[in-house]
Order: sequence, then structure tokens, then C-alpha cells
Amino acid sequence: MQCNIGKTDRAIRLVAGAAIIAAGFYYQSWWGAIGIVPLLTGALRWCPPYQLLGISTNKE
Repeated sequence: MQCNIGKTDRAIRLVAGAAIIAAGFYYQSWWGAIGIVPLLTGALRWCPPYQLLGISTNKE
């Protein structure tokens, strides 16, 4: 797995994932579990759809 997520993209994913999870807890909804996806892809710095489409926001 080669990193295909840059610093800005990673920060956005981590913040968005945490916000979605927090909203799920606040509203007591299982939809908050969807926040795991951006949180995980931000933490791993690898996004499967980016890989399939040949997209990379990583400048290294």
C-alpha cells in the first residue's frame, strides 16, 4: 500500500471522521459508525478508491 493521501486531505478526513462519530453518539444513531471510514483512511493515509482511479493527493 503506497500512501496516496496528502497532509491536507488527511487532516480533513480525520476531523470529518471524528465529527461524524461524535454526531452519531450525540444523536444516539448507528450512522455514526460511518465515521470510521474517513477516520481509518486518514490514519492509514491510503484510500482504495483513489488507488482504483489513479488519484493521489500526496506530494511526496
